[in-house]
Amino acid sequence: MPQLDTSTWLLTIILMIISLFCIYQSKMINQTMTLIPPQDKKPPQPKIQLHWEMKWTKIYLPLSSPLPS
Repeated sequence: MPQLDTSTWLLTIILMIISLFCIYQSKMINQTMTLIPPQDKKPPQPKIQLHWEMKWTKIYLPLSSPLPS
């Protein structure tokens, strides 16, 4: 049974990666990219009124307080 010659595998893999990169680049160069203009509008306000204030608050748990001496 003959032995498999693997000496050219590295060259084949490298050339395959380069050729795939070139094909991908040639496909992408023909694509037209649309520019999305920046939006200067404020984000929409929520329609539902929340019953809590929209701000950061600290929450102190009983276990995190210092022990009395």
